[in-house]
Amino acid sequence: MLIESFKVESDAVKYHEDHISASYSYDTTQITQRAGKWSVCPQKLQYTFETSTRVPKLGVMLVGWGGNNGSTLTAGILANKHGITWMTKSGLKQPNYYGSLTQAATVRVGNYQGEEVFTPFKSLLPMVKPEDIVLGGWDISSHNLADAMERAQVLDWELQRQLVPYMKEQVPLPGIYDPDFIAANQDTRADNIIKGSRSEQVEQIRQHIRTFKEGSKVDKVIVLWTANTERYSNVMNGLNDTADNLLASIEKNETEVSPSSLYAVACIKEGVPFINGAPQNTFVPGLVELAVKQNVLIAGDDFKSGQTKMKSVLVDFLVGAGIKPTSIVSYNHLGNNDGMNLSAPQTFRSKEISKSNVVDDMVASNSILYKPGEHPDHVVVIKYVPNVGDSKRAMDEYMSEIFMGGHNTISMHNTCEDSLLAAPIILDLVLLAELTGRIQFKEEGKKLHGFHPVAVLLSYLAKAPLVPDGTPVVNALAKQRAMLENTFRACIGLAPENNMMLEFK
Repeated sequence: MLIESFKVESDAVKYHEDHISASYSYDTTQITQRAGKWSVCPQKLQYTFETSTRVPKLGVMLVGWGGNNGSTLTAGILANKHGITWMTKSGLKQPNYYGSLTQAATVRVGNYQGEEVFTPFKSLLPMVKPEDIVLGGWDISSHNLADAMERAQVLDWELQRQLVPYMKEQVPLPGIYDPDFIAANQDTRADNIIKGSRSEQVEQIRQHIRTFKEGSKVDKVIVLWTANTERYSNVMNGLNDTADNLLASIEKNETEVSPSSLYAVACIKEGVPFINGAPQNTFVPGLVELAVKQNVLIAGDDFKSGQTKMKSVLVDFLVGAGIKPTSIVSYNHLGNNDGMNLSAPQTFRSKEISKSNVVDDMVASNSILYKPGEHPDHVVVIKYVPNVGDSKRAMDEYMSEIFMGGHNTISMHNTCEDSLLAAPIILDLVLLAELTGRIQFKEEGKKLHGFHPVAVLLSYLAKAPLVPDGTPVVNALAKQRAMLENTFRACIGLAPENNMMLEFK
């Protein structure tokens, strides 16, 4: 049973004119060791959550707006907004947001007369509607969004034809282009470029954000990187290891400061959240320090869409079942511009790192299976095959050790419509980033505050989740979703979903 909306009736929850307040009892444990003996002590901590219900008019600026992901997201939102349908050889198609956690997933809220009751994820707390988002952004290519959509070859032609009138006047702002950070084969697209030194480029990006905000009359702006994967930046003392050194390096026009880091610095200076949807190390130590000092949300890294999402489910299942993965080999080939850019060794290395680290926390969770320092062999291969376009092929082999020296091999073939999987993730990232900015909480006896600027709650959507120093990195998909859902449940005074169902036992 699906209920579209509901109200929590509880003494612990109050609905005010402009916010919801909830008193929440958080059950956790404290681990201690004395004289070689371990103790696990249950603890109950009292928290208060306050969530503003004033949903702002949201502006989203995409770096790489004219790429496959940016044009596909724009087209999808417009198709939903205007109710555009289109014919294909398999029949009439309706616009939807399939693949979006916020728009197309549900959460369980209880049981009614023996039937499970669910509500849309977006009904837990007030969220921005996708159709109300004002889109803008930058691209190193001058193509308008209609031409970019045609170049991407992602959507059915009949749908594209109907979207052209809405997209042909949308033209990206000039972008920052540094051929040292991406593949040389991208130079033919680079005809829409911001000139000047790095400090001048940062100031131009800041002015673009201000102009966009004023011109579109939005209340809040979020910037997301969906442009080319960059090579890794060198992290060096005196260059980008501290906030002051990073800012000084930009003023000195140091060549090792990447374009993505320049966008992020511009956003932080403007107080605008910045999300990195690619695998490069945009968030060098100095940039993270700057975001924390300025209390501006940053999140990343790299969209978790196809192969890696499956990996974060399957390895969690295997290790959780007491089965020992001993090798994981992942092969991909794709033919879109992302694949073309990743054909360069230096940009592929960024992707290889983000894909390879996804199993680390699951392996570390079971020292019965793995000795200290032991880890499955893990190999990632990506090849550029123009003929397959945006329809990426992902093939994986998981070899595991089982009972009494036996072996189990799982082979998987996954055809991923790359941009059609990524676009809903972009949508979720900006909607959830906006929502988390309206939530404050406090432990009993302390003052209200927002979440840490490094947005751990968005980990569900990232291949290589960015977390604050000292925070465990969680890659297992089910745990990441539970963290997000249960935090939002706490905001309305609901207990975590524990699946015990004791009332039926």
